[in-house]
Amino acid sequence: MFNATTVVTNEPYSREAGLRLGRDLVSRLGRNPDACWLFCAPGARMEELVGGVYETVKTPNLVGCTTDGEISTSGFSVSSAVLAGIVTDRVRFRVASVTGLRTDSERAGRELAKKLPVDTRHVQLLSDGLTGNGCALVRGMNLSLGPRVVISGGTAGDARMFKQTWQFEGTRVLTDSAVAIAMSGNFEVGTGVRSGWFPAGATKKVTRSRGNVVYELDGEPALSVYRGYLGPLANRLPAVGVQFPFGLVDEMFRLGEDPILRAPMAIGESDGSVTFAGEIPEGSTVCLTTGGTVEKLMDASREAARRAVEALKGTKPQMIFFYSCMARKILLGSRTGAEIENIRNTVGDNLPAIGFYTYGEFCPNVSGAECHLHNETATVTVLGLPY
Repeated sequence: MFNATTVVTNEPYSREAGLRLGRDLVSRLGRNPDACWLFCAPGARMEELVGGVYETVKTPNLVGCTTDGEISTSGFSVSSAVLAGIVTDRVRFRVASVTGLRTDSERAGRELAKKLPVDTRHVQLLSDGLTGNGCALVRGMNLSLGPRVVISGGTAGDARMFKQTWQFEGTRVLTDSAVAIAMSGNFEVGTGVRSGWFPAGATKKVTRSRGNVVYELDGEPALSVYRGYLGPLANRLPAVGVQFPFGLVDEMFRLGEDPILRAPMAIGESDGSVTFAGEIPEGSTVCLTTGGTVEKLMDASREAARRAVEALKGTKPQMIFFYSCMARKILLGSRTGAEIENIRNTVGDNLPAIGFYTYGEFCPNVSGAECHLHNETATVTVLGLPY
């Protein structure tokens, strides 16, 4: 048995709004859920909203975070709260959290993984999108869990204010933290990843970097190389980087046809550095990428959904989780809702869907591989059950 649904509210946040949202979910499910996901824009009295939801759904397995746009079965929304719930006897759930990502993200990832059941098969990870190191966080989890456990999810947003994000576990509203919901049982999980950007121009070796800051490419200042790539658009850095992110083109980082993308966040005029929204390892090979047009983005998200279904190994799709980058939302503009429709049409337009627009996406490059942090990428996770 598997039953899932989503509900949405645009009410101002309050305990009463949370109670109504939770009651609506329980009413549609026919009973209290076994697990819930709550995604919302940041706002006043948010803690009361979370508390009201928790009070009515009556499950400790409640996770969520703030976003840069919410996704539900109803489509795309902003300044809203979306709540999903699952009732099932096929999947067991457990939630956990860690704080202090800013101090040591890799250690936090290892600690979070240790809190999960030994029979975990899938983890949805939601972490602070402004503190810590998402690459290190998921690396710590990979080291503890191994590739047998599929990890997917996203980093929290704050409606593009870039000040503070929040993560939810039960009634707790956290920051500088990561929350996870682990799934065990008799089910399959399929993931698909695609960006819609492709390599352009000559590749470069990263000759000096530290974490997410790149100082030199082929021995030259990284900022000079980036400006050389961009030509007349160079004076628009770092903002123009949304359209021309770097791609990690080494085989270990490939998504099939697409490289893992790294979006620029800041430039250093004094030292010639470029800071990206994810690690770029020293010794790796990078290049400029292009192609992020609306049609390319649409094709990419559709292909990500197709790959997720293909990875289900013949089981029947039951629920869609869609974690996509806020940069895609900016580029898609008024067609953002159509991206979600594309995915539901590909997987099954009668299926419930939940997710949000992120500051970074967690997903394996290809099915069966370890999880990585992505930028500007559409990631689709589908839960499936045997027919």
